[in-house]
Parts: sequence; C-alpha cells; structure tokens
Amino acid sequence: MAASSPLKGTELVDCAKANAKQGLETAARQCGYGNDLEHFSQELQQACADMGIAIEGLQDLLTPRQMPSQQGEIVAPDTASDL
Repeated sequence: MAASSPLKGTELVDCAKANAKQGLETAARQCGYGNDLEHFSQELQQACADMGIAIEGLQDLLTPRQMPSQQGEIVAPDTASDL
C-alpha cells in the first residue's frame, strides 16, 4: 500500500529498500512521492546521508539476494585452435 504522504528519514529508506527491486517509479509511488522522481531521489539520498549511508541511487539499496541473477555462464576456448 502506498504511503498517503511522502515518507521521510528511516521510514523512507525502509520503504525504498523494500521496493527497490521493482524500480524507481514504483519505489517513489510506494513511498508517497507519486511521479516526482527527482524529489524522491533527493529525499532518499538525504535520508541515507543522515543515517551515514552513502548511495548514488536506489539500486545501491539492493541486497545481493535482491539483485537479478545472471543466468548461466559462457564457457568457450580462447581461440578456435584450442578446441
């Protein structure tokens, strides 16, 4: 459920982190900022800075478990003669 008014401080960081995997637009909407992505990003960076957390963007709040996994691995010789 989206917040009825823009969240601030630790509530904003918690909400943004919980919605980070869904993307910036969804996180901003869920945190009460609607379509104002610029204001959301500024407030999120300020809230994180106040908590001593340095972020460049929303993706920095993703935990390793939340990050999309890469499917498979390419295994090939360096050259055709190595076949």
